[in-house]
Amino acid sequence: MHSYVLYNNQIIPSTEPFLRPGQIGLLAGWGVFTTFRVYQGVPFAFERHWQRLSRDAQVLHVPFTQNREQVYASLLRLIEVNNAQEGVLRLCVVRSEGGFWSGPGSGNPSDILAMTNEVNHWKDLASLSVAPHVRYTAYPFAGTKSLSWAPSLTLFETAKNEGFDEVILLNERGEATECTSANLFATKDGITRTPPLSAGASPGVTRAVMLEELNLPDAPVIESALSLEDLYQADEVFITSTSRELIAVERVQDRKLAGGAAGWPVMTKLQQALRAYIHSYIQEHKYAAATGSR
Repeated sequence: MHSYVLYNNQIIPSTEPFLRPGQIGLLAGWGVFTTFRVYQGVPFAFERHWQRLSRDAQVLHVPFTQNREQVYASLLRLIEVNNAQEGVLRLCVVRSEGGFWSGPGSGNPSDILAMTNEVNHWKDLASLSVAPHVRYTAYPFAGTKSLSWAPSLTLFETAKNEGFDEVILLNERGEATECTSANLFATKDGITRTPPLSAGASPGVTRAVMLEELNLPDAPVIESALSLEDLYQADEVFITSTSRELIAVERVQDRKLAGGAAGWPVMTKLQQALRAYIHSYIQEHKYAAATGSR
């Protein structure tokens, strides 16, 4: 994490204490978050992230009264102070009141907390383990990005300790849904499929851009249920996230996947289209970022 954080509308040193033990969001992880990729000082797809954050806050009863434009301006100040023009930014909304152990809080129903960091340099090829019965399709909070992230962090750490880069999370039907912090895609005969949200997948922003914005006639992307066998038989498998963009998968468990020799041509085409979309977005929003407005 960089040297300064955003706490509500204040930029303060990250070493300064500002959260209180009586805040239920701190005690119980009662809050929501989203992670942006910052390009040239611009938080990419801010509108999509804000919309998802607002929806998750409503589902989890996290008061979300912050003004979008004011928060955006504060995030730009944080990026500037931390010299994080190329980096990642995490924005959290932490519930401040409620619950048996509630105590003196900040005086706000919820608090904004944001921080920046360097971009993680991911490997070019990923290997994935598998965790069964982690997602449940009827779970009312499926797909929300809650601050209660310990189960996902534990699964990710277990995968890393076993020599993998991420872990595929299966639902109760044995279908692949996503990874702990990435969406999952598989290409067969030129068509790329990603699990639907109804399977328990999270509505990732990069996932949404690929489904809604790229529009490549020769490389369509659709929602469709995926089994492990679908992954094993696919021509290409890859994962996506805000900080990773697209990364090819070379192995699931002990199974070597296709690709490699062919160079993941469909993924490469989608990656190029995604980067063109990102470039267009950044160029469109650079003036607003430079002036601190939208």
